Amino acid sequence: MVSQRGRRTRVTPDADNAPTAEMPAVEATAEPEAARAKSIPEAAVARLAVYLRVLSGLAEQGATTISSEELSQAAGVNSAKLRKDLSYLGSYGTRGVGYDVQVLVSQIERILGLTRKHKVAVVGIGNLGHALANYGGFPGRGFPVEALFDLDPDLVGVPVGGLPVSHLDEIPKVCAEREISIGVIATPPTAAQSVCDRLVAGGVQCILNFAPVVLQVPAHIEVRKVDLAVELQILSFHVARRADLAANGNGGGDSGPGGAENGSVNGHGNGMVVR
Repeated sequence: MVSQRGRRTRVTPDADNAPTAEMPAVEATAEPEAARAKSIPEAAVARLAVYLRVLSGLAEQGATTISSEELSQAAGVNSAKLRKDLSYLGSYGTRGVGYDVQVLVSQIERILGLTRKHKVAVVGIGNLGHALANYGGFPGRGFPVEALFDLDPDLVGVPVGGLPVSHLDEIPKVCAEREISIGVIATPPTAAQSVCDRLVAGGVQCILNFAPVVLQVPAHIEVRKVDLAVELQILSFHVARRADLAANGNGGGDSGPGGAENGSVNGHGNGMVVR
């Protein structure tokens, strides 16, 4: 990035790949948290979510500290990139000690907006929708499923995961009443845009879209697309590349931290993390 100050031009490195060194522990800066969050690259945000999952598991096991090398290995990224990601939080490890697990968990939860619950609605109660509605891991991470919707008369009114399914026409009303902030679209592609419009009308701020279609939304709506076919095609590319390397006698050792296996974590693809 190039910035102008008088006659001087300053070139700053790419924020996501600039090197950083492990530094002594310091207090978080006085910079407002909203401003700090805005400065974090999207690829780093995806990795922070992975770090949080790893750290939460360690905390449950009673771990109190972890080194950057240990955390980077568990998360599948290189340690320099991990330290850079954590520096966005104003958090630096102490040489010979590492990072405080509970402090990092709290910092990442705050920056990811997990200090309050985000109510979720799932639209399209087919096989995928059923699985999402019944998944017990969402509430524990601050994402309780509070509404289900479908068009099938055989499903409307039937409880799924303990929650009755409502009709698609009720999306705006129910989402507004239950203060739904995240909508999950698991419908056929032909219905996805109509469902999206209803979710927006109900006050939903973010949409996770599993339908293989590009949604048209207002500028203030955040959309994340998960296309499983694209993810499989990316994996197919890596399998084919390794086969070609092996046939040429070069081996295929591109797995491990920062390798093909962790492409989504490192910012490639659409942010989906497969484990």
